[in-house]
Amino acid sequence: MPFFKKPLAGPGYVILNVIRIMNIVSFIAVIVASFSMLVKTFIVSKFFFFDAVSHVITAFLSMFLLLTETPLFRSYFARNWPLLAPTHGFLTLGILMTILGVSVLGNLNKEATSQASLGASYWRIVIASGIIVLIMGPANILASYVFRQKKLGVTARQVRAYGAVAAQKLPLHLSPSASVRMDAKHRPFGLLARSDTVPAAATGGTTRVNDPRRNISAPMNNVQPDQFVRFEGEPIGKPDLAHHPAMVGGRF
Repeated sequence: MPFFKKPLAGPGYVILNVIRIMNIVSFIAVIVASFSMLVKTFIVSKFFFFDAVSHVITAFLSMFLLLTETPLFRSYFARNWPLLAPTHGFLTLGILMTILGVSVLGNLNKEATSQASLGASYWRIVIASGIIVLIMGPANILASYVFRQKKLGVTARQVRAYGAVAAQKLPLHLSPSASVRMDAKHRPFGLLARSDTVPAAATGGTTRVNDPRRNISAPMNNVQPDQFVRFEGEPIGKPDLAHHPAMVGGRF
């Protein structure tokens, strides 16, 4: 962790899941507030089209972000929206939540979404949803940096999902340092991950383990044709049995 000496993955599991619940509540509040303002805009304002479109966009964006906080469509988000997937933290989510909060609170200056037009109950929903989502945006950004484990390549989302065992749950290729610890071409089973080299006994240097080339010696060109001639005429006889252990009293 960049700010703390002790690992916070264990407490982070609880804290981040509490933040997740608050995110879901804030998104639901923004959806309710957006549709409430949409109806009032249609009734009060004569030029309601663009205001209505902005409320619809805000509501659907909140629904989309709400889905990212649930276990639904994980493979879809990992494939098409990686910044909102487990391989990334909450930075993008926090920025979008901050924009949503500013947008919701900005509507309170309009006549169609004023307290007199909305009524006290709906006006409180609008202002409460804007405040809570505006607070949760920076909170998610801060949590993304506090609870990540940068050296292990573990994001805050992964800590929220797995807690203290997040580093053990992740595949090795998801780590930013995976290119150092494992080469997919040469080490498909993750062997010899500490070092790419081993000492060579013969040369005293180092030899690449994953180098497919082998040091094969060339044919011997300086062989004398008659160096083995003296062995050709000697017959191979029977060994002398006098030296056999059975003949010398079992002495080995």
